[in-house]
Amino acid sequence: MSLLHGLATRALHGLDPEDAHGLAIRALKAGLGPVAGRDDPILTTEVAGLRLPNPVGLAPGFDKNAEVFGPMLRAGFGFVECGTVTPQPQAGNPRPRLFRLTEDRAVINRMGFNNEGLEPFAARLARRGPGVIGANIGANKDSEDRVADYVACLRRLWGLASYFTINISSPNTPGLRALQTKAALDELLGRLAEARDALPADGRAPMFLKVAPDLADGEAEAIVETVLAHGLSGIVVSNTTVERPALASAHHQETGGLSGAPLAALSTKMLARFAAIAAGRLVLIGAGGIDSGAAAYAKLRAGASAVQLYSALVFEGPGLVGRIKRELAAILRAEGFRAVGDAVGAK
Repeated sequence: MSLLHGLATRALHGLDPEDAHGLAIRALKAGLGPVAGRDDPILTTEVAGLRLPNPVGLAPGFDKNAEVFGPMLRAGFGFVECGTVTPQPQAGNPRPRLFRLTEDRAVINRMGFNNEGLEPFAARLARRGPGVIGANIGANKDSEDRVADYVACLRRLWGLASYFTINISSPNTPGLRALQTKAALDELLGRLAEARDALPADGRAPMFLKVAPDLADGEAEAIVETVLAHGLSGIVVSNTTVERPALASAHHQETGGLSGAPLAALSTKMLARFAAIAAGRLVLIGAGGIDSGAAAYAKLRAGASAVQLYSALVFEGPGLVGRIKRELAAILRAEGFRAVGDAVGAK
């Protein structure tokens, strides 16, 4: 079956990237995805009170509309983050807006939070079974009050999602990254915390802030203190980058966020910076350039309690998650660790 999925992945590379993604979603909905076996016990871990069978999560962007979180859990991910969802449906930016950089094992996207909106997303989450499913929430491009959009998403999805990620770091919605500045972030997280505290306690879920890897000096320190002040559980490091390291692929000059292998070093460096500042006061999730057990392990050592990936699936297919887990389990044992948590931030 893994051979079949590998062949399917190579066949999809003959299509436009966005068309290929749509076809993959339809195949998963039709029950054509892989089914993983039981995870190695060494990979079991807990993150912000969430019990995970393994620390390898699916990053948002793949399942924007909460359509295939079940199949992706069955494929072996320890948790799945859906979205980004906005209150109102929106088409996103004009196509083409998704580009494979095959030679660089990277992707550039300028999707612009294209999604079906909050109501279909909520309806699907309401029917979910067991497993950890996160909701990545955002604001509509033309919103007059973007903070109100985040609050609306939190309220509507309360009790439906296992956790929430507040996405203020996509480079593809004009002005969104300005929410990372201290005053704007304080207002956003303050209003979200006020809304959270007024919601039923039995639906309480961890909240994370997702940040960019392109932060200036002093911004990480301000973000950590603001996140702590408003009682969030942690930070996801990081979103895509607007930086352009040396790239070989034809599409390397396209505008948008760069993800995949070239993001690995930059995002891990930023993760270690946040870990040093947070000093154990926050849970960190590492994302950016994860395509092997060694890459996942590097994020753990840099301070992440769990990791997320997406871009590498474009090149490796769904069998990748199983390989990463096998490699990570072997590395943990070889390094003398008895559990994932023992490796987090280890020197």
